[in-house]
Amino acid sequence: MDSTSGDEVSIDFSPLIKIYKDGRIERLMGCDVVPPSLDPTTNVDSKDIVISKEQDISARIFLPKLTDHDQKLPLLVYFHGGGFVIETPFSPRYHKFLNTVASQANVVAVSVHYRRAPEHPVPIPFEDSWTALKWVASHCTGNGPEEWLNRHADLGRVFFAGDSAGATITHNMGIRVGTGGLPGMKIEGIVLIHAFFWGVQRIGSEAEKPQHAVLVERLWRLASPTTGGLDDPLFNPVMDPNMGRVPCKRVLVCVAENDFLKDRGWYYKESLEKSGWQGSVEVMEAKGEGHVFHLFNPSCENAVSLLNRFVSFINHG
Repeated sequence: MDSTSGDEVSIDFSPLIKIYKDGRIERLMGCDVVPPSLDPTTNVDSKDIVISKEQDISARIFLPKLTDHDQKLPLLVYFHGGGFVIETPFSPRYHKFLNTVASQANVVAVSVHYRRAPEHPVPIPFEDSWTALKWVASHCTGNGPEEWLNRHADLGRVFFAGDSAGATITHNMGIRVGTGGLPGMKIEGIVLIHAFFWGVQRIGSEAEKPQHAVLVERLWRLASPTTGGLDDPLFNPVMDPNMGRVPCKRVLVCVAENDFLKDRGWYYKESLEKSGWQGSVEVMEAKGEGHVFHLFNPSCENAVSLLNRFVSFINHG
């Protein structure tokens, strides 16, 4: 047997991932991890917990500095991005971002680790995220398995948020709560940052960038080879007859001017407003920025503005 055969690439999706002909998978980004810790800058403490050992679902929980030992804070459930194929809550970028959000918004945050494609194709990341939400909801009586949530999380003031593929998951988790309920949790708001939405029909400026369309469609097919294509409601929310069942009254959609997914964010806003939903949806557009710029350059002016808007949205009212 040729000793080099294991190095032959079957699918090259650089700079995210490579799949070799022998089945080996090489992730090219989002592989670094940092341990949970008490952050000296924000005074936010964090720890990792197992939600399902059998399914390899876990989370990193962030707890800001408390004014008293029994203080109850709003709860943020966060779903990371990465095209369903890379990244974790334990990467330096997500650890830093959630540390900062937890500190500035004064919330308990649960950053969900779901299984990733292609080993675990869509809809598995969605099902894992739902399992995580049910685990979170098990703390509503104060008798759940995690003491930080029992003591400090107010499940009557819950926010969902995510970026990129995580924003796709976030929307769909909201619809699942809105259609089926999740006893013990009241969702106050949802934040979608640069959501990974698409569809068969080109909208806005998408037809002017066919190379970007090809990349989006290839990535979705890689992550979800057995689902309903580009108009699957998991990927194209406007195709979902339950779109108007979002379980809260406020939604914040963040888009970036130079992101090839920008028009989908605006289209989501317009479609949600026409769906019969009785809430308020706002869009924040970062001028001159690209996809998830706030994770790669968190100290830039637009990233600080995005963070401030995120925080004020949580603390509204």
